[in-house]
Amino acid sequence: MKRILFQGDSITDAHRLRDNDNFAGNGYPTLLKARIGADYPNEYECINRGVSGDRVVDIYARVRRDVIKLKPDIVSILVGINDVWHEFMNGNGVNAEKYALVYRLLLDEIKSELPETKLVILEPFVLNGTATCNTGEYPERYETFRREIKLRSEAAFDVCQSHGGTFVPLQGVLDAACEKAPAGHWLIDGVHPTAAGHELVAREWIKTVKL
Repeated sequence: MKRILFQGDSITDAHRLRDNDNFAGNGYPTLLKARIGADYPNEYECINRGVSGDRVVDIYARVRRDVIKLKPDIVSILVGINDVWHEFMNGNGVNAEKYALVYRLLLDEIKSELPETKLVILEPFVLNGTATCNTGEYPERYETFRREIKLRSEAAFDVCQSHGGTFVPLQGVLDAACEKAPAGHWLIDGVHPTAAGHELVAREWIKTVKL
């Protein structure tokens, strides 16, 4: 049985159980686990190791325990929002240059240890919401979020390409979805997906990744 490993921050974590891999949380990993399990019975095992609050440096710090030792056939990674958001919250973000550098080191180590593992890199995304809006202490906060997330999206795409991975575009999908319903229908606070938002992520994953 092949193993698919989901890595990332709270968007991936989605309140998964730490002591039971059967429950992959309330987000897109569970939607994918359900769909893949139904479409490919007994062919794939889906495991979620996302950790709420993680930046790219945090995933890199635990890469041996939470990626390499699990020996996945496919590793799917979504990271970037906290690298920006944490700078606003506590001055502990990861700038775009360091994000690119560490992401490259992360994928280097995975491919060095697990050369046959397929890489799937999801594009970080943001919409206007209560966590990212143009009010309060930062009057141009959303514009800054969009600009900074775009830099990380470009970096994620570049490192994905250089490592022969599959890139799952998401920002454009969410922007287009906002033409049908307000941003809050898709992302609770501009960062964390609603059920509908997680479904969009899962659909794009299925559409892009060839199992």
